[in-house]
Amino acid sequence: MNKKTANCAEGIALSIQNLSKVYDNGITALHGISFEVPKGQFFALLGRNGAGKSTTIGIVCSLVSKTSGSVKVFGVDIDQDFSIAKSYLGVVPQELNFNQFNTPLQIVSNQAGFYGIPRKLALERASTYLDNLGLWEMRNKLSRDLSGGMKRRLMVARALAHEPKLLILDEPTAGVDIETRYSMWNYFKELNDSGVTIILTTHYLEDAERLCRQVGIIEQGELVWNSDMNSLTGRLQQETYYLDLANEINSVPEQFKDVMRLTDNRTVEIDVHRDESIEFVLSNLANSGVRAASIRNKSNRLENLFLELVRSKRG
Repeated sequence: MNKKTANCAEGIALSIQNLSKVYDNGITALHGISFEVPKGQFFALLGRNGAGKSTTIGIVCSLVSKTSGSVKVFGVDIDQDFSIAKSYLGVVPQELNFNQFNTPLQIVSNQAGFYGIPRKLALERASTYLDNLGLWEMRNKLSRDLSGGMKRRLMVARALAHEPKLLILDEPTAGVDIETRYSMWNYFKELNDSGVTIILTTHYLEDAERLCRQVGIIEQGELVWNSDMNSLTGRLQQETYYLDLANEINSVPEQFKDVMRLTDNRTVEIDVHRDESIEFVLSNLANSGVRAASIRNKSNRLENLFLELVRSKRG
């Protein structure tokens, strides 16, 4: 690798080119996808369950063998020197895969040891990351006794033990409570701000919107979108909300009949075009005597985007 190529590679955390995966049963999981994640980026890899997200990450981590294509981590081809590429990677998988009879301190410090980190430094790092993730008081408890949210945070601490340059989060907030979810979001932002490149795979658009600046979408093994987050969310023509009302109504006001439907006398659903703000709509409703006590999305916004992107691709 010449100096110019090396400098270019240093600016790209992950490069995937023409990546394909065909399983022995003939099912094609990936159809030659290509994308790059710049160094320092917070990148969302989105897709419905079974779209190919975890297969892609599995190949990057050498847990799944690829059929064709190339994967480079900070310029290092995983086929040529995976030991170096692996040293750059930290992975938080979907499934809990640590020894439930070890303590958090043992799990994190042992992980650091697997990367050749001296025992004293490994214990120092384990202590730091357990403390950062709110697990210090549980450091000497058996991990099987931790709550679900604590186990998720332990997975993050373990992935950080060797201080990777690229952190891959595969559905990291699945099954955790709202408070834990928010605290993990904040910690991921801090890590990214400190220079760690992060790739988040999820089927929750809310997670991606809060954290990520760049987004790629996989649908049926194909990369159907790769852009900045604002360009993606700008494609939503409208959103549908449920409104729980502060007052009872028996019919929809005349000017809202095209966009509002009465579920019961305390609940309505309303369509809001992307050029309108929900605050403007709520204000107009209040002027018509309809006051909202609470509001929530009716459907998964990412599902709506998938449908639109797939329709445009096929059309």
